[in-house]
Amino acid sequence: MESEPPKAFLRQCYPFLSLPPRTPLYLVNHGETGPIRCNRCKAYMCPYMQFIDGGRRFQCAFCNCVNEVPVFYFQHLDHMGRRMDFYERPELSLGSYEFSATLDYCKNNKPASAPAYIFMIDVSFTNIKSGLVRLLCDELKTLLDNLPREEGAESSAIKVGFVTYNKILHFYNVKSALAQPQMMVVSDTAEMFVPLLDGFLVSYAESRAVIHNLLDQIPDMFADTNESETVFAPVIQAGVEALKAAECSGKLFIFHASIPTAEAPGKLKNRDDKKLVSTDKEKTLFHPVKGVYEQLSKDCVAQGCSVDLFLFPSQYLDIATMGDVPAHTGGAVYKYSNFQVETDGEHFLRDLRKDVEKPIGFDAIMRVRTSTGFRATDFFGGVYMNNTTDVELAAVDCDHAITVELKHDDTLSEETGAFMQCALLYTTVGGQRRLRVHNLSLNCSSQLMELFKSCETDSLINFFAKTAYRAILKQPLKSVREILVNQTAHMLACYRKNCASPSAASQLILPETMKVFPVYMNSLMKTAPLVGSTELSTDDRAHQRLAVMAMGVEDTQLLLYPRLIPLHNMELEGEAVPSPLRCSEDRLSDGGAFLLENGHALFLWLGQACPPELIQGLFNLPSLAHLQPNTNVLPELDSPQSRKVRAIVSSLMQQRPNSMKLQIVRSKDKLEVLFRQFLVEDKGLYGGASYMDFLCYVHREIRTLLT
Repeated sequence: MESEPPKAFLRQCYPFLSLPPRTPLYLVNHGETGPIRCNRCKAYMCPYMQFIDGGRRFQCAFCNCVNEVPVFYFQHLDHMGRRMDFYERPELSLGSYEFSATLDYCKNNKPASAPAYIFMIDVSFTNIKSGLVRLLCDELKTLLDNLPREEGAESSAIKVGFVTYNKILHFYNVKSALAQPQMMVVSDTAEMFVPLLDGFLVSYAESRAVIHNLLDQIPDMFADTNESETVFAPVIQAGVEALKAAECSGKLFIFHASIPTAEAPGKLKNRDDKKLVSTDKEKTLFHPVKGVYEQLSKDCVAQGCSVDLFLFPSQYLDIATMGDVPAHTGGAVYKYSNFQVETDGEHFLRDLRKDVEKPIGFDAIMRVRTSTGFRATDFFGGVYMNNTTDVELAAVDCDHAITVELKHDDTLSEETGAFMQCALLYTTVGGQRRLRVHNLSLNCSSQLMELFKSCETDSLINFFAKTAYRAILKQPLKSVREILVNQTAHMLACYRKNCASPSAASQLILPETMKVFPVYMNSLMKTAPLVGSTELSTDDRAHQRLAVMAMGVEDTQLLLYPRLIPLHNMELEGEAVPSPLRCSEDRLSDGGAFLLENGHALFLWLGQACPPELIQGLFNLPSLAHLQPNTNVLPELDSPQSRKVRAIVSSLMQQRPNSMKLQIVRSKDKLEVLFRQFLVEDKGLYGGASYMDFLCYVHREIRTLLT
């Protein structure tokens, strides 16, 4: 029988703290000596190191090697064997802290430079006509005042540069000494180079007047364009070359509208073939086109260049390929289909503001060290791996997580426990090289019951989502779904056989900590990437797949089980948000109003018999019948209902990494189909069982395994 405990017994998510977190981490500076490390395994000084021999030596917790303590670091031990300065040194008393890095930790032993942000705007016909270019240029005039800055610094050290493009690229000299910005054109996109060094990347504070002048000119300069073809790979190449020339890391913000069909490296063709759906070749739809984009990812990571992509498509784009560079460089892909300034403008600007302003680190390398008995074997996230241990990140920010799979391959000691250290070397927004260290100590137990008692369902489901989304690149969807069901049944059968009290076989018994695991697993199997349906857009499926691969635990939890908040009986006074209900049609009522959100979509659902006073309070209309179809804005009214619901929506928006576009849906509307696909306990719109049916199926599988 196969219901034995799994060997990869510990699967732990290692999300990065915000950079910097709400409480800045303590910074330890040992001057030119640099951080103190174990001579053998190179682990950094942490609370788990044991000082011996009167404080003259320390034993490494990770490899047991005994090391000499440098003279300047010596301190006497107290009667407990602890250093007298234990509480004065963050690296001896805290789980997370930072070290100042010396030149040995810098590229080519040269001090790091402050990063640069390059804004690269597609000025083809689609983006000009939709009003996007004008909207973006107007926003940048105020947004650039809010570039991230070093803790305590008066202004940001980040340099900025501007490129516009269609079939050819236009670079701008915005040197502060100029009266007018100067444009330089590169039309040979096969051999990309940056036509100017001095004046391309500048300080926003110094060149503000010239930059404002440029942002005023761009929309008018291309107002009469008829050019609809664009390039894409040369745009990223240009950004990397500019950062190379300036010897700094940075980020490219690319605003792009259509599939790149112009003759140039990285030209793409439409490969959206619906006939492949539900066949063994369906996986090719998620594969990026090899060659140019693979090399670009390598070049970007080597330079510490992250790519964020804002897409405004009206048809197929091949996100599987275009999103590949952002996926390997710690970047993100934002998508606004059929973009219109009136309905999508604010939604896009909220995303852009968050993206530009968020704390971030560049040109990073991460390594996870463990004590003996287990080791890190796999990494999931916006990472690039040249070897099996060093995780390379062009950039790392507070919205992206890395999931680490740890394999148990030797005896673990119940007495000492298991230790982990995650060390991240990165460049700050002020150009300082730092080492951020996170330490974790876990208890070990030979009792399987103890393992199930402390199991974290949220982390498990994050891990399963990422392994499944990686597996669909190699296996048919049907096989991946079967594996997920098997793994669920095996884990629960293992508990039933080895931990649960004897009971009737007809009874389904779940560990207390995994009561909700089946509902999340069923919801995962109904997500767009794992459902073979020709009705779903290939780009949407590829987009969700890429987003989940870099998500943290909290975000996957919300994506797989949205919050359904009743509004019709809420307390109008105070700030309390009504408790969410189970995500099922059974919970909706004709006389109710409900807010549903999953971190990416936000709906306000109004029942046919919704109370007139609520409609009056929210929309200043006498009844629901007066509400215009396609209304997607909550007017700012001075009524208790309006104030309360807008406060709830605003609070949800602030908590989530992405902006969400509100969609108002009336019961029995056409749009209701969209809303109902998020009621994850019900039968899937494009296939997939209801929660109760799935539970019965898993129960049957468990019984089969046990007999």
